Amino acid sequence: MKISIILGSVNDYSKIKEACDFFKKTDVEFELRALSAHRTGEELEDYIRVNDESISLYIAAAGKAAHLPGVIASKTIKPVIGIPLKSSALEGMDALLSIVQMPPGVPVATVAIDGAKNAAILACQILAVSDKTIENKMYLYKKKMAEKVLEAEKKLLREIEMA
Repeated sequence: MKISIILGSVNDYSKIKEACDFFKKTDVEFELRALSAHRTGEELEDYIRVNDESISLYIAAAGKAAHLPGVIASKTIKPVIGIPLKSSALEGMDALLSIVQMPPGVPVATVAIDGAKNAAILACQILAVSDKTIENKMYLYKKKMAEKVLEAEKKLLREIEMA
C-alpha cells in the first residue's frame, strides 16, 4: 500500500513535512510529488494515469484556490485527503472552502488548515481497514498518545499538590 503526497508547489514542503515524518516513523510507504493543478495540469494527469494502480490513497496540499485535491479526485476512485494551506491574506480560509466544497460525486476528505499530521493519521486509519500491519501501528500510536496525556495529567496533579 502506497500513499502519494502531492504538493501544489515545492514551497509547500515545510507545511507537510509532519506528514512525511509520520509516515517514516510508522514505516508506511509514500512518495512525494510537486505538481500544480494549474501550472502542470498535463503532468499531474499523466502521473495519476500512470501510477494510480500502485497508489492506495492520495494526499494533496494546496493553498489559495486549492484546486489540486479536487482535480486529483476527479481523475481517480482512490480516496483523496486535502490539506488546505495558509498561503494568502485569507489565512487559508480560501483553500479550506475550496477543498471542502466539492460537488456531489467528487468527494475530498479535508483536514484542518495546515493539518498535515492529521492527514497522515487519517490516511493510515483508512489503510488500516485492509492492512493489519498499519492497523497495529495505529493502535500503538494511539496508545502512546494516550499514555503521554495521562502522564502529563499526573505531573500536573503532583505540581498542584505541592503548591
